[in-house]
Amino acid sequence: MGSVRVLRAAPNFFSLWYSFYLFCVVLEGINGQAKGWLNAHATFYGANQNPTSLGGACGYDNTAHAGFGVNTAAVSGALFQDGKACGACYQLMCNYRLDPKWCLPRRVMTVTTTNFCPPNNNGGWCDPPRQHFDMSLPAFSLIARQGNEGIVPVLYRRVSCKRRGGVRFTLKGQGNFNMVMISNVGGSGDAKAVWIRGSKTRSAIWIPMHRNWGVNWQSSIDVRGQRLSFKLSLADGKTLEFVNVVPSTWRFGQTFSSRDQF
Repeated sequence: MGSVRVLRAAPNFFSLWYSFYLFCVVLEGINGQAKGWLNAHATFYGANQNPTSLGGACGYDNTAHAGFGVNTAAVSGALFQDGKACGACYQLMCNYRLDPKWCLPRRVMTVTTTNFCPPNNNGGWCDPPRQHFDMSLPAFSLIARQGNEGIVPVLYRRVSCKRRGGVRFTLKGQGNFNMVMISNVGGSGDAKAVWIRGSKTRSAIWIPMHRNWGVNWQSSIDVRGQRLSFKLSLADGKTLEFVNVVPSTWRFGQTFSSRDQF
């Protein structure tokens, strides 16, 4: 009789590589703060709310409209930094070794900072100097089960934000007071400085804007009836100019999306 060859399916290289990657990530995070992983805790909030409405202290009117979806979090003051961290992205995973009952193993996901978790000054999870993530329920459910009073240990690190489409500018204010909400920012995600330029601005100079709160930036110059350009500098040092991103026919309340992204 002829010999019989048994054919075995070749292993899926990507699946093996990804499993090994997750194993190494978890091992590194548990054994210390290798490669930027740090220890924190996470809870969830807004269980009975539309998660896209949780723009909170950063001033996003709607997180879906802002380009972030529902994977968002309010962070403690140690991370929030008076709004400077708004738009920043963090990679999170539940620390399965410390809490195998409530943590989902091998789950890594990314949240965008959209809100502030206030301290209660009575030993609460968001009291300084604790680093804490109060996540939207859909985001929390990706890495942990809803139990143990909703508190789980996590490992986290800052990561670059991946966005679809360009940076968005929503015009607010009235009269000669203008304010712009800046959203869907890639790269480090957190704007450090913003400038505005109108098409009729003398000598076409860039005029600095000032942070009003969160991701809302203001200036006192009258730019009505002008094409508007913006320049953004992020916390990581990258700077982009968005020339004539807003037409001269703009009205307060409108949002304009650029073609450019960090």
